[in-house]
Amino acid sequence: MILDERSYLIKPEHVKDYLDTYVAEGMALQVSHLGDLVGWFTTDCGVVNEVVHIWRYQDMGDRERRRAAMEADPAWQAFRKKTSGYVMQMRNRILRPTSFSPMK
Repeated sequence: MILDERSYLIKPEHVKDYLDTYVAEGMALQVSHLGDLVGWFTTDCGVVNEVVHIWRYQDMGDRERRRAAMEADPAWQAFRKKTSGYVMQMRNRILRPTSFSPMK
């Protein structure tokens, strides 16, 4: 199992717009392709115009197949085009649980 942590720095005046558009147009589409959503978060301290989402995959091959299918979907491309102006920076990390992690 791996976790894909993705964070987006959103223009401060557009955080609500980004989240509202995601819920209305992107979430069902993304879940249909990626599957196991661990959670979506906003930050409350530090950088407060950041959104973070985490997805669980069986392995890197599972992640690559699912993300490739999503990227090939014209509806996903339309959503990304609509929201790309809100995004200032993107970051992605792959997290692997340790042998003693409660999440495996």
